[in-house]
Amino acid sequence: MGIQIGATAPDFTLYNTEKNKISLSDFHGKNVLLLFFPLAFTSTCTTELCSVRDSMDVYSKLNAEIIGISIDSLFVLDKYKKENNFDFTFLSDFNKTTAAAYDCLFESFSFDMQGVSKRAAFVIDREGIVRYEEVLDNAGQLPNFDAIRECLNSLQ
Repeated sequence: MGIQIGATAPDFTLYNTEKNKISLSDFHGKNVLLLFFPLAFTSTCTTELCSVRDSMDVYSKLNAEIIGISIDSLFVLDKYKKENNFDFTFLSDFNKTTAAAYDCLFESFSFDMQGVSKRAAFVIDREGIVRYEEVLDNAGQLPNFDAIRECLNSLQ
């Protein structure tokens, strides 16, 4: 069934790359672009997240906080963040609870890996309401960033 536009976004608490617990509710009063991605250091994930990094001025002007979530450990995500000069929040969903809550978890992924995040994008407004959702069954595809920016612009 998935997360529906207009629904309250499920809250979560996960560790960031600085080993601090971060909750979605910490961002109340801000627009959030929540990006689930399968695995750090893979080509499509790196392409996706580098495009976000390279457009941070656009997201800043749209008053959007960016949060990247994967099932990688916080240690892997820290190395990934540093090597690619990402300047936004990364959270480890190692136990897969948040991806499951957002209904964006592959049962089976490449090389028989189970429980890997699907590539997904959610725009959550200042009040915690989902205003955009896109869950991709093909991990080789990228979210529609034009539609995401349009949604964020409409929240201004």
